[in-house]
Amino acid sequence: MHMDLSWTVVVNFVTLYGVKVLASLLIFFIGKKIASLLTTVVVKGMRKSKIDETITSFFSNVIYFGLLVVIILAALSNLGINTTSFLAVLGTAGLAIGLALQGTLSNVGAGILLVFFRPFKIGHSVQIAGENGTVEELNLFSVILKTADNKQIIIPNSAVIGKNITNFSAKATRRIDMTFNIGYEDDLRLAKVTLQEIVDHEPRVLPEPSPFVAVGELAQNSVKLIVRVWVKTEDYSVVSFDIFEKVKLAFDEKRISIPHPLLPEA
Repeated sequence: MHMDLSWTVVVNFVTLYGVKVLASLLIFFIGKKIASLLTTVVVKGMRKSKIDETITSFFSNVIYFGLLVVIILAALSNLGINTTSFLAVLGTAGLAIGLALQGTLSNVGAGILLVFFRPFKIGHSVQIAGENGTVEELNLFSVILKTADNKQIIIPNSAVIGKNITNFSAKATRRIDMTFNIGYEDDLRLAKVTLQEIVDHEPRVLPEPSPFVAVGELAQNSVKLIVRVWVKTEDYSVVSFDIFEKVKLAFDEKRISIPHPLLPEA
């Protein structure tokens, strides 16, 4: 009789709390799915309103994690846990957690500053903390870059704030600076005219400011010619590559030499 009573108590306990645990798990997983869908809807709305992609990326993270906290509290409440007391305990433990997670919290604060001051946007080509790449994402904790060879670089937000940021995409135009060496025995005027013709006939070179060709230095074994042209930012790399190739081919055709650099003495 006593065993039957004990078994009944166990069955009732498992049934009652098993249902609550199952319901709490459903609240969590379904809520997480809803949070993801709501975040997606908000992101689409922000993009439709042409809100900057950097702000969209950051605040989508804030919204998602904020909803996740609410869902977790709802699941705990369903289990019968007093969430008010839970929050009070969490608040008491917050100082210790904060000290343990100083780096994480500083990343969140730095992320807010990056969104506010906006030194770069999603899609910009940048150099941050010595790393070059295209900005793919700015989230609560880090900036994610994609390199030209398709590697992913994750830089903590606090490191971004504390370092110099070079933004190659901030302006609509950029100047290409190139140096070409010719021998002292070569025809200087012919070399300058050749360089001028190449940049003048390059359609992606902007007419203003006008292209610049000049003697930059009389070096030990060569005459250094400087070429400076302005292009649209998106044309920077491809125009550089094309001009270097055209100069080499033109110099070969006109028998203008390009001296080898002097090697240091052993």
